[in-house]
Amino acid sequence: MYINVSLQSLHYLYINVTNHKATNPKIKLPQVNPFCFFWFLLSMAALASSLSLSPQYRTRSKEYQQHHHGSIVEEIKGLIRVHKDGYIERPQVVPCVSSSALSPELKVTSRDMVIDNVTNTWARFYVPNLHHHSKIPLLVYFHGGGFCIGSAAWSCYHDFLAKLSAEVGCMIMSVNYRLAPENPLPSPYDDGIKTLMWVKQQFLYQYNDSEWWTKKCNFSSVFLGGDSAGANIAYNVAIRVSESALRPLNLKGLVLIQPFFGGEVRTASEKSMAESPGSALNLAASDAYWRLALPCGADRDHPWCNPIAKGAVKLKNLLVPTLVCISEMDILKDRNLEFCDALAKEGITVEYSVFKGVGHAFQILSKSHISKYTTHQMMSCLKSFIMPL
Repeated sequence: MYINVSLQSLHYLYINVTNHKATNPKIKLPQVNPFCFFWFLLSMAALASSLSLSPQYRTRSKEYQQHHHGSIVEEIKGLIRVHKDGYIERPQVVPCVSSSALSPELKVTSRDMVIDNVTNTWARFYVPNLHHHSKIPLLVYFHGGGFCIGSAAWSCYHDFLAKLSAEVGCMIMSVNYRLAPENPLPSPYDDGIKTLMWVKQQFLYQYNDSEWWTKKCNFSSVFLGGDSAGANIAYNVAIRVSESALRPLNLKGLVLIQPFFGGEVRTASEKSMAESPGSALNLAASDAYWRLALPCGADRDHPWCNPIAKGAVKLKNLLVPTLVCISEMDILKDRNLEFCDALAKEGITVEYSVFKGVGHAFQILSKSHISKYTTHQMMSCLKSFIMPL
C-alpha cells in the first residue's frame, strides 16, 4: 500500500518535472544524474515486486493490518478492503503502465499532464497522428471502478482508449480523479468540472507545454464520456456545468458506456443477473460501491445514484445529445434503459445500443472473441456519434 503511494507520487513528480523542463528551459531545476535516477526507480520497482511476490511478506502484512487497523467494515473481494480505523487496501488487480507503452502501429501519441497540484488530479492524453491537418474533436473521458478503484494508468484503459482514439480519429483526455471512500461524492464531479475549466484555460492562453495537443484540438467540438462510474461522472458534470461557464468551449455530446446508476427498488435485470458470470459487476459489489461513495446516511435513491428519482436534478437540464451503450448481460441493463426512456420523454436527443452476449466492462476486461468483436462494434457507434459524416 505505502509503496504504491510512493510510486504514484514519483509518477506525479515525473509529469511535473518533465513537462516544465521541456517547455521552460530557463527554470532552474536540481541537477540529477539520469543514470542514478533510473537505478533509483528500478530499485523501488524491484522492492515493490519482491514485497508483492513474497509469501512471508503477505502473511506478515495481513497479520499486521488485522492487528493494527481493526476489523474490516467493508470489502469487495479482491478489489478493496476498508478497515475500522479508515485504513484502505487496494490490491493491484490491473497493472499501471506509462503513457509511452503503446504500439507504434497505432500511430497515437500519449502524454500525461497535471490538472491540479492540490488534489493530484492529472490526465493522460491520446492524440492520433493523422495525415490531414484538420482539427479534431476532444473526448474528456472518466474511467470506471465504482468511484473507489481504477486509474487512468491502468493498462486496460490505456489500451482501450489508445485504440479508440485511433479508430474514431479524435483526441481523448483520460482523467485520473480522486477516489472514494477517502474522497466521496461529489469529489469526482468537482474534479470533472475543474478539468473542463483547465481545458478552457489551455485554449484561452495557449500555454507552451500544451501546444502539442491544443494546436490539433477543435475546442468547439468537446464531448464528455466514460464507462460505469465514469459515465455517472460525465453525466453529473454535464448537468452541473453551465454553457456560459464553458464558453468558448462547446460541449457537443455525452458518451455513456454502461452508466453506473442505482436505486432502492430493484430492477428485473438486477434481480435476475445478481451473480451473472458473464459480467464484471454483481449486485453485492454494486451496493458496496454505493455505500462507500455516497455521503454518509444517503441511500441509493440519492440523486447522484438515481438520476430519475424524486428530487433529482431535472433531466431537461441536460442540453446535449447523448449516446448510451448498454450490455445485455449487465445488471445495469434495465436501469440504463429506464434512463434512456426518461431522457427521451424530456425531449433530449438520445441514442442507445444494446450489445448482445456481453456483460459489464467487457470492452476493457474481457479478452474473449465475442468481446473483441463487440468492442469493435461499440467503437463504430462512438465514431458515428462523435464524427458524423
